[in-house]
Amino acid sequence: MKPRKTIRPNRLIVEKVVRTIFMLAAITSVVSMVLIAGFTLAKGLPAIKEIGLIDFVFGMKWKPGAKIFGIFPMIVASIYATFGAIVVGVPIGLLTAIFIAEVAPKWLAGILTPMVDLLAAIPSVVYGFFGLIVILPMIDDVFRNGGNSLLAVIIILGIMILPTIINISSYAIKTVPKEYKEGSLALGATKMQTIFKVLLPAARSGILAGVILGVGRAVGETMAVLLVAGNAAIMPESLLSRVRTLTGNIAVEMSYATGLHQEALFATGVVLFAFIILLNISLRFITKEAS
Repeated sequence: MKPRKTIRPNRLIVEKVVRTIFMLAAITSVVSMVLIAGFTLAKGLPAIKEIGLIDFVFGMKWKPGAKIFGIFPMIVASIYATFGAIVVGVPIGLLTAIFIAEVAPKWLAGILTPMVDLLAAIPSVVYGFFGLIVILPMIDDVFRNGGNSLLAVIIILGIMILPTIINISSYAIKTVPKEYKEGSLALGATKMQTIFKVLLPAARSGILAGVILGVGRAVGETMAVLLVAGNAAIMPESLLSRVRTLTGNIAVEMSYATGLHQEALFATGVVLFAFIILLNISLRFITKEAS
């Protein structure tokens, strides 16, 4: 009978050290989130209290010089821009993910995948310059409005969320058990029928996760939006209206804001933070329902 192998004390020590490092990393992440949230709330809640929650959230005018702080036009602009980015980005991203995961030859998929990763690595300011130099003149040539508009924001954000949707959706499709695909084909279904009626429903949890994460990036994007939006704190009336988003409002005015004005910008961050929390809750709920 062979003797049992004993675990060396050094290995036990190494394992405990590694576990401790993992725990410290997790604690650091949680503490960082709590500190950022606490700081934002501490700086923003006094402004909400002084201005009034209803007047602040549903106010139609943003005039810091006159002590008028209403962010409803910026909330609407952020929602419109995010929804438009979904309309533009989700169909393109999902179809691209299907092509990479199931349709493209391996050599072509091997080329497209790193290109999508490269798209994700491009700094947001480069997207903004692209919109400034390419998208805005195109819109201006057609509509003669100068180019800066909600439409330009939607196009830029739709492009920016593509890598997130493509990468996560293609991975979700690839992880569907092969038996699903083989069984569908064996029963006489075509390849396209198998993709849309078998693989996509089976991968819907991962696909929805990719969409929600893409939406999260669209909500939080700042620099690219600043360069193409026009930065007018007014209610958008059409796709050609100049707009200002919540993130753009903070970025434009924080450098010179003081007193109540500065606190109102932090309060804008509180509203934006609430949006992100709602997105995360939606992600957990949707993925749970889809699984």
